[in-house]
Amino acid sequence: MESSATSAPQASGVSGEHSGQQHSVSLYLKVWGLLFVLSTLSYLVDYADLQGYLRWGLILALMVAKAGLIVAVFMHMRWERLALVYAILIPPLALLVLMALMAAEADYTFLTRLAHFR
Repeated sequence: MESSATSAPQASGVSGEHSGQQHSVSLYLKVWGLLFVLSTLSYLVDYADLQGYLRWGLILALMVAKAGLIVAVFMHMRWERLALVYAILIPPLALLVLMALMAAEADYTFLTRLAHFR
């Protein structure tokens, strides 16, 4: 009986409290403004008529920055445990590393065959 009496107030106390994270609207407005600035910069890269690796490097860097902001703030990854962040971020990073290795291997194979079969 004693355990039921002590558990009842705890259950009602927990249901009355909000257990989620509360973030101010100003945080979301600041992130929205930063996303707007990054999108404007991305547009200006095209407007400046940049070409080659500089253009694609800037566009990709701005794209990754915008995606990182969205994941960190709007998906609340900034406030998650480090293990969950690692579980979500490490597999795509590993895929990018493996894709880069495959691209390097493909270039090596192509150049070797080109030199050998000339």
